[in-house]
Amino acid sequence: MTYTPPTQVVFDLFKQLNNTPRPSHHEERAADFLCDFARQHGLDYSRDSHNCVVIRKPATPGHENATPIVILNHMDMVCVAEPGKQYDPLTDPIEAYCEDGWMHARGTSLGADNGIGLSMALAILADDKIVHGPLEVITTTNEEDGMTGASHLSPDFISGRKVINLDSEDYDTITTGAAGAYLQIHHLPVSRVTAPRDHCWYRIAIDGGRGGHSGVDINKGRASAVTLLWALLNAIADETIVNVASITVGDASASIASRGEAVICVPADEAVEQVEDRQEHFNAWLSEEYGTADPDIRCTITPCQPCRQVINPDSVVALMEALEQTPQGVIAMSQTMPDTVHTSNNVGLIRTEQDEVTVSTHTRSFDVDEMERTGLDIKQAFAQAGATTELVMSAPAWQENPDSDFLNLTSDVFNDVLGWRPRKVAMHFVLEAGFFVQKFPGIEMASIGPRIVEPHSTRERVELQTIDDIWRVTIQLLARLA
Repeated sequence: MTYTPPTQVVFDLFKQLNNTPRPSHHEERAADFLCDFARQHGLDYSRDSHNCVVIRKPATPGHENATPIVILNHMDMVCVAEPGKQYDPLTDPIEAYCEDGWMHARGTSLGADNGIGLSMALAILADDKIVHGPLEVITTTNEEDGMTGASHLSPDFISGRKVINLDSEDYDTITTGAAGAYLQIHHLPVSRVTAPRDHCWYRIAIDGGRGGHSGVDINKGRASAVTLLWALLNAIADETIVNVASITVGDASASIASRGEAVICVPADEAVEQVEDRQEHFNAWLSEEYGTADPDIRCTITPCQPCRQVINPDSVVALMEALEQTPQGVIAMSQTMPDTVHTSNNVGLIRTEQDEVTVSTHTRSFDVDEMERTGLDIKQAFAQAGATTELVMSAPAWQENPDSDFLNLTSDVFNDVLGWRPRKVAMHFVLEAGFFVQKFPGIEMASIGPRIVEPHSTRERVELQTIDDIWRVTIQLLARLA
């Protein structure tokens, strides 16, 4: 089979997509872009009330009776930026560039998760030389922060039952299963009091962490700014009275927090001994503890301007007690899947407002009952502190039959096109497949994609050669299915 190398077409589409701001919960313009694309190419499409879009392309002539195929992606991305980067995810484009065989972004996350897969799907729709049966390209919304698009899909939104999902970061793998997810936002009411006099004020910052995807990277030993900031505040509080004016940690619920800060004050006569002297000692401990897994993470303690109010100390104690009962990182490893995380939890965001502190917790597990028990235990810990909890997402786990004809055919195509067979692995990230299995009975799914490293972080990058390789696998798979 002959084909036109797609690299430039895919890159052009990816650039257009990255010129369209698309953070989770704000995908309207991305949905407009997809609908405009469908109209420009004379293709039928539908858009639902949650801005999910399906574009339908008729079969290549002679293949009208082939099994309909669905290509699945999501349009939203996790938007994070380096400290000091002037970046508004609601208005600013992503600046991508290529270097040494990889595509990166300047100072922000790249959006290769899942923008590259979506750009490949659009390139397939635009190319009439590709052989395929009836084709449906569905693109969902808010996959990264609640999966509300997938969870609200109408049962008649697609007709196909064989799905090629291009939302995978593991190039040498067919993902055959994914953990479930339980995302909660905890709202803790707080009161404020007048800041004490004769105190010294400090900004305590944790910065430079690698962060990363709270599913893919959760077992890589990386530091969480949540636990580090809390450890430092607890250490100071053990020696002197600490008043807290504000806390800001993390960039996204689905990311390991790579940075955070707190503004505090302590009695002036104890400031140097209990606060300023801790920076050097804490950084030495960070180097010893995380020197390999997270070598650039650091702490800075700097004097700052005083605030007029601080959070009531009782509210701070309640918050600290709730966080102490909340697990961070790996909870259990799988007993049946080697080197695979079974259950984890990530505290992704902490924000203080005038009268409320909000905390996000993202629990993942292959066992739905265990996932829900862990999530409810966390909810109870925050309830004891006086918080209310909002359940944002309860996504079911998904497990495909690794020996199905569909997955075996996909493996055969890898072998025929690239000369090697991919692994078949269940992964600790969360996919929309669980919702699709619930809504569309009889569905089968093969999840593949190019090599994407460090998704959900400013070090996100995609290996260029693997984009072309996955393209070739995908169009050959479409031809075989036709």
